[in-house]
Amino acid sequence: MTANAMKAVVQETYGAPRDVLQLQEMDRPRVSKGYVLIRVKATSVNTPDWITVTGAPWIIRPVFGLRRPKSRVRGTDLAGVVEAVGAGVTDFELGDEVFGSTWDNDRPEVAGAFAEYAVAAASCLVKKPPGISFEEAAGSVMSGLTAQIALRDVAKVGPGTRVLINGASGGIGTLAIQMAKSLGAEVTGVCSTKNLELVRSLGADHVIDYTREDFTRGDERYDVILDNVMNHWPSATARALAPGGVLLPNSVGNTGGLFAGLLRMAAAAFLGKVSVVVRFIDCVVNRETLSRLSASLDSGEVKVVIDKVYPLAEAGDAVAHMLGHRARGKVVIAV
Repeated sequence: MTANAMKAVVQETYGAPRDVLQLQEMDRPRVSKGYVLIRVKATSVNTPDWITVTGAPWIIRPVFGLRRPKSRVRGTDLAGVVEAVGAGVTDFELGDEVFGSTWDNDRPEVAGAFAEYAVAAASCLVKKPPGISFEEAAGSVMSGLTAQIALRDVAKVGPGTRVLINGASGGIGTLAIQMAKSLGAEVTGVCSTKNLELVRSLGADHVIDYTREDFTRGDERYDVILDNVMNHWPSATARALAPGGVLLPNSVGNTGGLFAGLLRMAAAAFLGKVSVVVRFIDCVVNRETLSRLSASLDSGEVKVVIDKVYPLAEAGDAVAHMLGHRARGKVVIAV
């Protein structure tokens, strides 16, 4: 391998994760003005990764690339060590341990974090708290920011707010439970039988086993429902809202398939125009949102639940794991 080369997990076509994600050698990305080159220590798998890997249904391909993905390397969340800084970057220096996202990277040919090196905008990075691991930091970014923005900024959760989290044992759900509790909410988590104790251990006041009870048909009403699964039509989920309650739909990838998830997101948007308060979540990655997340991690207020850590060479297995919709917490890749 040449001095300027690196190993990266490359995707040339769409298909099953284990078939289309291949470890290859490629040139390291070049750092440009306002950007930071990071020696990646860990990254994590998120919904956009498996959607882009499978490229299904076909209706989504104009977004990612008709015949092949525009970006060859998946992954946005990352944690690692600063290797080089571009012009104009003054708040990071070589050797700093950082975490953040490549989400706003305007260079799609090198935007992925499933690699030994990645570039990210300096504005989308913060220094990693010394008390958390690279794996925990990498696992916190997209899921943690989504939960944080949903509960704190969009739904304005506060003391006494009755919050239901559907999909409480997943990457977003495990973080959302802890964040809602830190805001003073009364939290109900919905999960499967095997995850009841995990959800309780994270601070949920009440736990519903969806294999035995359908929360949309119960008598309890909630001020906020964060729906990370969307295994019910939004109109059914909305029946569990208290008057003036807020529905936060947050999944296009339920077990019914991506197309079904897209239909339900569209149904939620329609519902929001006619009868129910529906708010969608924009995962904003910037210095402010990352700093708030970092403070929560550093204080111990929020802990990242990691289901499994895969080596870089097994990134296909990691994405397949996420695609199975049964991960407890985050699926992480160590580099």
